[in-house]
Amino acid sequence: MKSNYDKQPYVEVPSGAGRCVSGWAAVCAKLETVVADRRAIRTVMTVECYTGVLEDEIVVAMQSLGAIKIVRSAEAFLSKGEIDAKVAPLNGGDDPVFGCMNHLQMGDLMDPRKIDQLAEEIEQAESCLVVVLGSGASLIHPGDILVYADLARWEAQLRMRRDEISNLGIDNHDLKWSLQYKRAYFTDWRVCDRLKRDLMARWDFVLDTNQPDEPRMADGEAVREGLKEATRRPFRVVPFFDPAPWGGQWIKEACDMDRSAKNYGWGFDCVPEENSLLLKFGETLMELPSIDVVFQEPRALLGDKVYARFGDEFPIRFDFLDTIEGGNLSFQVHPLAEYIQHHFGMNYTQDESYYYLDAAEDATMYLGTKAGIDPEAMMEDLRSAQRGEKHFDDSAYVNCLPAKKHDHFLIPAGTVHCGGGGGMVLEISATPYIFTFKMWDWGRLGLDGLPRPINVERGGENIVWERDEQWVKENLVNQVEPLDSGEGWREERTGLHELEFIETRRHWFTDTVPHDTQGGVNVLNLVEGREVIVESPTDAFEPFVVHYAETFIVPAAVGAYTIRPHGESVGEECATLKAYVRT
Repeated sequence: MKSNYDKQPYVEVPSGAGRCVSGWAAVCAKLETVVADRRAIRTVMTVECYTGVLEDEIVVAMQSLGAIKIVRSAEAFLSKGEIDAKVAPLNGGDDPVFGCMNHLQMGDLMDPRKIDQLAEEIEQAESCLVVVLGSGASLIHPGDILVYADLARWEAQLRMRRDEISNLGIDNHDLKWSLQYKRAYFTDWRVCDRLKRDLMARWDFVLDTNQPDEPRMADGEAVREGLKEATRRPFRVVPFFDPAPWGGQWIKEACDMDRSAKNYGWGFDCVPEENSLLLKFGETLMELPSIDVVFQEPRALLGDKVYARFGDEFPIRFDFLDTIEGGNLSFQVHPLAEYIQHHFGMNYTQDESYYYLDAAEDATMYLGTKAGIDPEAMMEDLRSAQRGEKHFDDSAYVNCLPAKKHDHFLIPAGTVHCGGGGGMVLEISATPYIFTFKMWDWGRLGLDGLPRPINVERGGENIVWERDEQWVKENLVNQVEPLDSGEGWREERTGLHELEFIETRRHWFTDTVPHDTQGGVNVLNLVEGREVIVESPTDAFEPFVVHYAETFIVPAAVGAYTIRPHGESVGEECATLKAYVRT
């Protein structure tokens, strides 16, 4: 059956026509008009850039404005050696994956004397347009006109892989991209996000720089209205996909991806920290990091109780792991709460679950240890496997279960696990998403031809050995509890475990199902059925159509909403899986 999965979902901004322009000619014409309308002897235009923006491209465009002086914020940063010295203690040393969260600010990476010198040069400029451009530009001058050049993290990662960009404040574009990513994750993105939060209310214009040489720009008020609009209705973020060592062919068909690609083992359908959000202004689509709506409208999106607990972070993550016609995921464990706090500076840990959207007849799920094993013997065998002396004998130590469509396996931190081949997993987890201690990767290489990083010792420090096959069966496998029913629908609780803060509810339905956010954000996926429609009982938002396997967000501010079969699914049984934070 042909896929109806929407890879370009958007939020339409009311009265948005004409408020977003495309291309450098239109962008510069708009800015030129704004400068002229000021009728000022001197205008300072500050273009604050998120790390990874191609600043040289903007410089060339700004020169067409007749700017007599362009000031690059790069001139105000500390030397590479000084920046590296500040970042090194937070960057995990030689660890290829992990660093530590921190409280660095943009100003910590800049030289106050250089900032003052550049600010003085700007003050001395006469009768001209001065453009101050780059990351940290707003610390040099707040700007008579403030333009924010934004960039989605997925596009930043692709640029890292192509050696096109460097980490914040330095030139290291030829550094291995995974190490660039680590530094960006723990330092650069946090620094830029802190500054972004401070500036959002002051944005005069926002520049979408995700497509080189094809910018889009909207006025700041229009963007803020668009972000607000997203919290008044259900919406989806823009998914992205990536190949993986374990393979997987299901996503190609279900999500209508390139059939000639080797595989799409990963699918990121709702990771707001890294996905994009498309705002539609008239006929123009503008791409922004979806984290912007979390920063701008945290209470409306998350709800007061969730916001009080997590701040302006989106705490729920949905993604895909495709092993159909592929191999096993890595044998792994996630850190316990105290471990992730003490070692990596995270406030909460990566509790998760695997929901099987689909499964081959021989699909398996590894979860927990076998009863009565010797923990030290297992750890020693893992060490031997890491040294290349032997293959790890998973059958001697690990509990292996059959997996079928709609099974839900709960995975609180500290539980050893591995999705086996033949499964299409909807992973529902807490947002800290890189904190996986791989202990065995089945003797295979990563996509770069090198072994993926293994963390046997860290993994061993976090395994809860009491979680054997009996405990797993009683606590983590298909803990389905019927809760409620009505005409044409029934509701079940499927998880997560009491040690995890996420609640999951599954609804099976042939008719209209009532839902209510109860003041907290909901995240849902259509796990059965071709198409459903989400509606407001008070017509508070336009009806919203969702297709099979699509994940969507219902902001806390929405309140009551309904879901029913639609289109091809009318008369058929559908199912959604809903997640929210227990409060």
